[in-house]
Amino acid sequence: MTRHWNSNDDSDHSWPSTASSSSLSEVDLRVRPQWALYSHLFQLHGFRLDTVRDAKEYYKSQGSDHTLLTISHSFLPEYIQAYINVNDDDTLCPDYGLLDNLFRGTRIRDGMKIVIKAVHLKSREYEVIRLLSSPPLRDDPMNHTIPVADFIEVAKDDIAFIIMEQWSSRFVPDACCLKAFLVAVRQCIEHIVFMHRSQIAHLDISMYNLVTDYNGHYAYIDYGLSQRFDGVEHPSVSYYRCSEVPPELERGDRSNPYKVDIWALGMTILRAWKQLTPVRFHAYQATRNDMNIAELLPLVDPMICELPEHRPTASSILKAFEDKIASIPDHHFWRCHRCTLRHDLRV
Repeated sequence: MTRHWNSNDDSDHSWPSTASSSSLSEVDLRVRPQWALYSHLFQLHGFRLDTVRDAKEYYKSQGSDHTLLTISHSFLPEYIQAYINVNDDDTLCPDYGLLDNLFRGTRIRDGMKIVIKAVHLKSREYEVIRLLSSPPLRDDPMNHTIPVADFIEVAKDDIAFIIMEQWSSRFVPDACCLKAFLVAVRQCIEHIVFMHRSQIAHLDISMYNLVTDYNGHYAYIDYGLSQRFDGVEHPSVSYYRCSEVPPELERGDRSNPYKVDIWALGMTILRAWKQLTPVRFHAYQATRNDMNIAELLPLVDPMICELPEHRPTASSILKAFEDKIASIPDHHFWRCHRCTLRHDLRV
């Protein structure tokens, strides 16, 4: 549900189609709110921003009471950096490891941890994530958008707050074995199929923008560069602020936004696998015949083709992935003793 705060205007908050363009407008730039000014607003709607007390309790649970902590070894989706050398435990405690348009918090009724993102009310990001988080798109099983608990709009300040479930940004460590990795890959592909069918390009696919709940579910975040191309016959983009830049954008050429996504998805799969080294999996490998990433490389190679027009569509990539999985015997999908995966690879 979208919450409108202290708004008496008659402005239209519908979702206009986004035409093809090359640059971000002023409303798409990062919003830097004074979080303390909105603390009471979040309380009214059942949420609260995290305080020094929350950070102290978290660090205590981790067995440390340092004034400045950097939890780089932990896979928990909690504070990255926080200063807690403050006498007043009720003081708001930002996570200095996050951008200043993000703040950690808690849903009051059940204690669920959340992350609140501030965006401009008329930004592309707000348009896209509202669309993806509203029926009927929200209910599509191929929609792997980070779950959104609420939207709060402050029309007088042209600001909107996206209240998301707090999942972990440590996407790769969650894939503890090959089967878990392949389940993650499938969900990453499914979401891009879903977005492209909805005429939306993400335009910043990378491991940095994938999160997990540590229960076998993966989701995309950060739609700050995303665009809708509803009704645009030949969409194109030319900017390259994305994390994975295809060669045509590096050259300064324009490109089909969907082909930009395909390049980025292929690079993301390769980078994720590179971090999951054979050394890590060696102790869990059952037989010499277990499936190897080399069997997936023929699927990835076309995705990172130099020529964008030769890259496959997201739908054809998903079909090729499922055909490959279907052709491999079950005993090749080895799984480690730590894996709690409940998802089946078979469709």
